[in-house]
Amino acid sequence: MEQRRWYDRDPILSEALELLRLSPEKTKEEAANFMIQLQEQVAADVIDRVYEIMQTYQGKGNRWYDNDPVVMRGIELLREAPPKIQRVAALKLLLALEQKSFEDINL
Repeated sequence: MEQRRWYDRDPILSEALELLRLSPEKTKEEAANFMIQLQEQVAADVIDRVYEIMQTYQGKGNRWYDNDPVVMRGIELLREAPPKIQRVAALKLLLALEQKSFEDINL
């Protein structure tokens, strides 16, 4: 069986992160800041787990977002969020990427 990425289970999440991966660095930073808003919607133990993951992989991992600490933090928060919150965030992320603006997008 093919090894699947955590976000491939949800086609909307998968599309949003693939678009983000192909985006310019400035867009990635804006998207990361948007996703960091997820901190307000996830439990403290999730945030602790995200920081643990960041210490382990930052700059050492093979994922496309491992070398940018802000993008990595945003994506890890998204990964650890409950599926319902992931879906809402992915839809808003897609919308912002298509509009090329995160100005009026909030979680």
